Amino acid sequence: MHFALYLCPMEIISSEYVISSATYKQCPPAEKPEYAFIGRSNVGKSSLINMLTNKKNLAKTSATPGKTQLINHFEIISSDKRKWFIVDLPGYGFATVSQKARRNWSNMIESYIRKRENLVCLFVLIDTRHEPQKVDLDFISQLGEWEVPFVLAFTKADKNKPGATVRNVDSFIKALSEKWEEPPPYFVTSATERTGRQAILDYIGGLNKSFKKL
Repeated sequence: MHFALYLCPMEIISSEYVISSATYKQCPPAEKPEYAFIGRSNVGKSSLINMLTNKKNLAKTSATPGKTQLINHFEIISSDKRKWFIVDLPGYGFATVSQKARRNWSNMIESYIRKRENLVCLFVLIDTRHEPQKVDLDFISQLGEWEVPFVLAFTKADKNKPGATVRNVDSFIKALSEKWEEPPPYFVTSATERTGRQAILDYIGGLNKSFKKL
């Protein structure tokens, strides 16, 4: 299930790393629409960003969970001539780090999500290899309390048999329905097979059209 708001297929023309910030106050001026990606450690966030942008090494991937520790901005120019940002956020299912580091990450993530004025939509990544995880459901509940607009991107669909992916996605949506009247839009993706790429880009394209400069 997904909602495409953009009539013509959108493509990314260029994507460049801009800056890594320790707080939302250090981020670039809030003049362009911004789409942030977040998920548990090792959910495939960097791989998904690289797949969307057609750049293998734009976002740094690592076998070590917790590699992303700052707010990473990438400026995008798309085929509709618009400029916007993709943002790579630290994970919320923290890697093996100190309690102080976990607190710092939590504060950084919450401040960015709640105070970044040009954040149009948060993409919450969910690993399709697993049944619904409490940490994901709790994070999404928190987004609801904060009234933050978000969608779901289920990752690593290629790592499962198709039936397992469908079962785990359906189970997650069913778990959300216990607290949500209507589930958010969602996309099933595979960075390896490039599944879901065009649907996500078209969704972003539609939101870009309605963005009003602050």
